[in-house]
Amino acid sequence: MRKLKFCLLFVFAYASFAQAQVIVATVGSKKITLKEFNNKYNEVKKNTINAPEPEVFLEDLIRYEMGLQEAKKKNLEKDPIVQERFNQELYKALLEKQIGNEVAKIQVNEKEMRAYYTKNPEVRLSHILVEFKPDASEKEKAEAKKRALELYEEVKKSKRPFEDLVKLYSDDSLSKNTGGDIQYQSRVTIVPPIYEAALKMNIGSIKGLIETQYGYHIIKLTGKRSYQQANKRQIRAAVFDMKRKHIFDKYFNGLSKKYSVKRNTQALKSVK
Repeated sequence: MRKLKFCLLFVFAYASFAQAQVIVATVGSKKITLKEFNNKYNEVKKNTINAPEPEVFLEDLIRYEMGLQEAKKKNLEKDPIVQERFNQELYKALLEKQIGNEVAKIQVNEKEMRAYYTKNPEVRLSHILVEFKPDASEKEKAEAKKRALELYEEVKKSKRPFEDLVKLYSDDSLSKNTGGDIQYQSRVTIVPPIYEAALKMNIGSIKGLIETQYGYHIIKLTGKRSYQQANKRQIRAAVFDMKRKHIFDKYFNGLSKKYSVKRNTQALKSVK
């Protein structure tokens, strides 16, 4: 049995050696061996439903090598855009090597999903939007806020349905014709200021003003979904992201001990 096993190992080793000696193509100074071809072709077959024929794949390898050699002749590795892409790939490779296995082992169970949803339910809202443009001046923002405050006072006093007031005053063309209804939203599908405000509201109550990058909002909470009715796939993804973030934070907290970091958050105040 040992002799047979030794013979098989010898055969495989010899086959591998033989493949390394067979040249399937030469491109400039680069020789593509049968072993290299098989390694790459088997990887493609493993990850592709309709793998190309060997002859077609060989042409792809030849084109790849020609393109690589031409890029090096043109010194494209020194191009700032190429260097940035290389750095991004290097960063991704580091994360994959250092914490990829840990992320791949993440499990999400029903208890964790329920616990998450208790604090992060799906809510249904209607809103009136008083819009200002992304590049609005302080004066334009002030004018929009004044108008929004006047509308909010009118909404609080009016006996007309909120939906009617939306159609009269809202700048949101997408939801205006549906009475401002933006359907059920979660923490990951709506801007944080609106979601945080909605969490503190009772169904049927109205709140304003809430400022976002789109303008000033007056919102009405019209519903909260139970866990049974909620989007389980979205909840599972949110819990998974939380666990993944914990892994990332732990890794970079450890890494930060090796590097001196200085932050100038004051400079960010000029960023809009």
